[in-house]
Parts: sequence; structure tokens; C-alpha cells
Amino acid sequence: MRPFSYDRAADVAEAARLGRDTGQGQTVAPTQFLAGGTTLIDLMKLDVLRPGHVVDINPLADRHSAIEAGPQGLRLGALARMSAVADHEAVKRDYPMIAQALELAASAQLRNMASLGGNLLQRTRCPYFRDTTVKACNKRAPGSGCAAIGGVNRNHAVLGVDDSCIAQYPGDLAVALIALDATLQLEGQGARRLALADLHRPPGGRPDVETNLNPGEVITVIDVPAGPWTRRSLYLKIRDRASYEFAIASAAVALDMDGDRVRQARIGLGGMAYRPWRAREAEAVLVGKALTPEVVEAAAREALKGAVTHGHNDYKPELGRRTLVRALLEAQRMEV
Repeated sequence: MRPFSYDRAADVAEAARLGRDTGQGQTVAPTQFLAGGTTLIDLMKLDVLRPGHVVDINPLADRHSAIEAGPQGLRLGALARMSAVADHEAVKRDYPMIAQALELAASAQLRNMASLGGNLLQRTRCPYFRDTTVKACNKRAPGSGCAAIGGVNRNHAVLGVDDSCIAQYPGDLAVALIALDATLQLEGQGARRLALADLHRPPGGRPDVETNLNPGEVITVIDVPAGPWTRRSLYLKIRDRASYEFAIASAAVALDMDGDRVRQARIGLGGMAYRPWRAREAEAVLVGKALTPEVVEAAAREALKGAVTHGHNDYKPELGRRTLVRALLEAQRMEV
């Protein structure tokens, strides 16, 4: 690990001042924010991230770690720890897909350390990004190419990719939150709101710029609106081993049912895409219909219709379809 200077921000204003060079989501940013550190420290040890300045924002947790559930929805402080939210009774009862997405992530020790905001901003586990001996990585070295396209890409993305990068977004929580139309409160350059769906950028030839956060901005609050679909919701995660592993396919599903017919559906896909993925076309297939095997299969085909594969990950679209089918049928059977 390279030498760096360290500051501890007492509040958002000081974090914004100290973090004005964060470059939010850029590998070459000279300043990085530190919360749980469960991604940052790993990447600094690997020499992938080389910040000369680290700003500790944990003191912000005094004001930004509350968990509040009410008639308007769920309000989560971005400095709340993953384990605290996963264990919260109102979250487990009224937003089970969020609790499940958190429980299935990482290890118990990491969930006790990691913040919600940091979890949303975690970096890809693409081995070519994390190995500095690999020269061709547009996410780490813009303009150098993408070694994964012609390399070992079994776990890489098939949705939302282009020729500049096929890295997979690794998180679970964001997949659930994007399905539930979550929004973020940002502070640092004045207060503003941002839909979670607009937080992560597509590769667009510049995969080194991952988010739409401005330098010095901090996520302070995550808002999840209430809705008749939140209780009939679940997160299904498929992985190579039973624990402490990233998804190769996942589905966050929430349904509002009128008898056996779907009033509204919310679907997020994980393990498939460059960024958290909302399958709106699949949702539209379900509305107004009974969840017959034929309808569920049609929705799953629609969800993966635009998939682009690169050899080793040719299996992923079919796995994604089967995962979504299973998740929808399990959600249908839930007692709410």
C-alpha cells in the first residue's frame, strides 16, 4: 500500500471541502472517502486505487445512520451498517427483499463494517480490473482496451455493456433498491436528490467514470417509497457456492396482486449487468395477467432480450431467465 494522508471529517461540509478531489467513482481520483473501507482498503492494498488523501466520513454516522419506517416509506441513513438494516424488524416485515439482499451479501463481519452508501458504490470484482499487471483495462487505464472481452469472462456482464467494458456490477442491495424506485439524498455541493437508477453510469466508452456523483458529494439518505408491492417481495441469489460469494445471477421481485393477477410488478436483475438493472419491459409483460408458467417465461425472455455474450459467459442469459422465473413463482406463493 502506498503512503497517503488522512483526515477525519466532522460533518458534511467538512467532508465536501476535504473531498473536493474525490472524482467520485474514478479510479485515478487523488482523494477517496472512507466509511466501512471494505472495498477501498482492498483496492489500495492491490495498488488498483492509489489515493494520496483519504477522508474518513464515519463521524457523519451520528446524523446519517437512522433507520425509519413510516406510511410514506423507508428512510435509511447512508452511514447505517448493512447488518443493522438487515436485522431491523420493519425492514424484514415490510421490505423483505432489502433484508434478504443484505443478509446474502458478504460475510457477517463485513456486514457489520460496511455502510449502505459504500455498498452502493462498491467496485467491480473483474479480475482484470483488480490485477495491475494486466494493461488492457479501460476502467483502470482509460483507452487501454478491455482484456475481459477476449479473455476469461465467465462472470462478466451480458446487459448494459459495450466494447469498452463488460465488467459486472457486484452488489446485491442496489438490485433490490432499483426495483423499489429508491432515491438518494446527496449533500456536499448543496442538497439534491438523485434516483438510484441514475447513480451508476453506463460504460459509454468511459467506464473509468462510474457514477453521476459530483466531487465532494456524499450520499446521506436512501429513501424507498411505500407501495402495495413491498411486502410481497424477495431477493433470490444464485452463486457458485452457498455463502460469501457474489451473484452470477440474482432477481429482486416485488408484486402487487389482485387475486391471481398482477396489478404491478417491480423487477431488478443482478449478476447480469454492468450496473444495477431494472427490467421494465419484463414488468410490462406481467401487468394484468395471471402468473401462469407461459406468462412468467415470456417475462423472463423479455428481461434478457438484449443480452450480449462473449464466450465463457454464454450460459448467463439462460441462467438469468431461470432465476427470474423461480423468483416470480416464489413471490406469487408468499403469504402477505
